[in-house]
Amino acid sequence: MAIALVKQSKEISPARLAAFKILKQVESGAFSSILQAAEEPHLQPADRALCHELVLGVLRWQLRLDKILEHFSKRTVENLDQGVRIALRLGLYQLRYLSRIPASAAVNESVSLVRAARLSSATSFVNAVLRRAIREAEYDPVAEVSDPLERIAIQTSHPVWLIDRWVTAFGLDEAESFANANNMMPPTAFRVVANRADESEILSKFNGVASQIVDGAWRVAGAASLLRELSAAGEIYLQDEASQLVAHELDVRCGERVLDLCAAPGGKTTLIADRSGDASFIVAADVSATRLATVVNTMHLHELESIRPVILDAVEPMPFATASFDKVLVDAPCSGTGTLRRNPEIRWRLTPVDIVKHAEQQKQILTRAVEMVKPGGRLVYSTCSVEREENEEVIAGISGLELLKTTRTWPQHDGCDGFFISTFQCRQD
Repeated sequence: MAIALVKQSKEISPARLAAFKILKQVESGAFSSILQAAEEPHLQPADRALCHELVLGVLRWQLRLDKILEHFSKRTVENLDQGVRIALRLGLYQLRYLSRIPASAAVNESVSLVRAARLSSATSFVNAVLRRAIREAEYDPVAEVSDPLERIAIQTSHPVWLIDRWVTAFGLDEAESFANANNMMPPTAFRVVANRADESEILSKFNGVASQIVDGAWRVAGAASLLRELSAAGEIYLQDEASQLVAHELDVRCGERVLDLCAAPGGKTTLIADRSGDASFIVAADVSATRLATVVNTMHLHELESIRPVILDAVEPMPFATASFDKVLVDAPCSGTGTLRRNPEIRWRLTPVDIVKHAEQQKQILTRAVEMVKPGGRLVYSTCSVEREENEEVIAGISGLELLKTTRTWPQHDGCDGFFISTFQCRQD
């Protein structure tokens, strides 16, 4: 059933109304990060922060919230109208996870959201469910579950099949630790755009902490408005430390020819260009013209002259001469299971079949990429996935390259996204 919001009620805060709209669109296949970025200019800082907290919190804890709601409502969440389901999740998340918000506000505004969505007949139901949640605040849906995998799944709010595969791959303790880390707010990381700004001057503006993962990366707490301002000015680029590490592993030198086969949205491409200088020649390739436009916009914002954007499908034969690049980067399309802190909706959309499909595409892209590397040149293969099928099993089929090193990063150990990075050198014989 489509939900059309009526004119904003004075009873509903802008943050909750925006979160409700975003979560509705996420259920239809949109990505929360894109929707939140589009909504931010219309919100005051406090509302922007609350909207961000509500959206990511509800998506991260969706399974656990739903188990609680089903207990209190005596209905399955699938049988609830979309607007009712989302309003209940928002209300319960505030009751269970945001102690600073009065319980009355959480309940009343969830009721108002349902009314604003023209679902007035459900207002008494929403009110009753959330009031019961207040009375029975100690209810724990995990207490009645005996299966260890299901317990972890509900406790950490992940699909059981994902927990099962992680336990098989990494062991129970590591899988549970990883799943718990996926529900934590990731630190804000950035790099200074050397082509546009002086690092010491930028760092004097806030208390940044040097990354322990990669040179030139910084972590900072707070200062959201200043970070947005500096990013919009092209003086810094917000980018996870593991993502920056991928670009550094390619080790591009001034004057080299570089091929980035899956360049969008451009963080790694522009970092390579910023560090290697205008004398380099960097082909930024991507199959999507829309996504490639993001690379072009960043390139112009950072005033980088060495990047040449090209639309191409990396699984098809390359439009370049064989062995014509000093460095080749394959930051392959993947399941994204290493980024669930930032993109929690992925866990509810992903299927085992998707992982298999990604792995097949990755093998095809990597095969094409190997053909492009000069003898003695370097190739880096990376994903933001923790799945062995997309990582170790993909590179196992490579020929003609010597493996120099493989690096894995983990949110529970390193505080950054989960990345797999393998560095190869092309044999000269």
